[in-house]
Amino acid sequence: MTVPPTVLVTGATGFVGRRVARELAGRGWDVRAMTRRPASYDGPGEPVGADVADEASLDAALAGVDVAVYLVHSLDHDDYEARDAAAARSFGRAAARAGVRQIVYLGGLGAEGADLSPHLRSRREVEGLLGEAGVPVTTLRAAIVVGHGGISWELTRQLVKNLPAMVVPRWTSTLTQPIAVDDVVAYLAGVIDNPDAIGQVFEIGGPEQLTYRDMLQVASQMASGHPVRVVQVPVLTPRLSSYWLALVTDVDVTTGRNLIDSMSTEVVVTDDRIRDVVPLEPLPYEEAVRRALEERAAALGS
Repeated sequence: MTVPPTVLVTGATGFVGRRVARELAGRGWDVRAMTRRPASYDGPGEPVGADVADEASLDAALAGVDVAVYLVHSLDHDDYEARDAAAARSFGRAAARAGVRQIVYLGGLGAEGADLSPHLRSRREVEGLLGEAGVPVTTLRAAIVVGHGGISWELTRQLVKNLPAMVVPRWTSTLTQPIAVDDVVAYLAGVIDNPDAIGQVFEIGGPEQLTYRDMLQVASQMASGHPVRVVQVPVLTPRLSSYWLALVTDVDVTTGRNLIDSMSTEVVVTDDRIRDVVPLEPLPYEEAVRRALEERAAALGS
């Protein structure tokens, strides 16, 4: 009988991390939930205290770990590129010292050689830095992840809830390939300790390529029963867009600007090899939206 791996989930209190910890624990795996505040952790797995910004704190958290799932980023800081690079280097070194045999990382889509935004460029850099010390990295590259509690989804939900009509910038006509958070979790779990996934980079996405404007209108239709009216304007810079988002949503200006910077880059799946490694049929966007709305309603008790 194969002994299940011991898996460290970083960002275990986050949007994706808490779901991954729950899925892996449900499979009977030994889960360590890494958080800066272990005393207040109430999710599945064994809470372990550590901070990617403090390399010395990582050794105890990684001791005895077979696979580490890396779900950390610093989009709410202006210097997130430097922070994320330093954290990836530290984590990779600590994982190598601990004898970890695989790091699984959730990165961002974007064609190789494309003029990537700083956000996507940072995600791509982290892929390399995590493996710099020698631990094989499995990367899943995704675009917008749709689910209750996700920042990108919250922007969409709050915009269509708060505005009966919108003046939107040009980047809303950019193609993207949203994916349901349930599918992201299934893909992450599927590549853990999977010999066919070690050291590989995979692209993941839902079944549809949509513009951001399409996504807004579908979400509006499902949330309110009618599509939001959208008028595109040719000039609205990322900085102005971030102030617009901060005005009508509760997402802070820094996070909004860093996300918007990426939205002028087309992010679609061009390589579907993941289907051979983790066979599943991704959920359509409408179903992902329905589940996100239902989960939010349940969380609010309505």
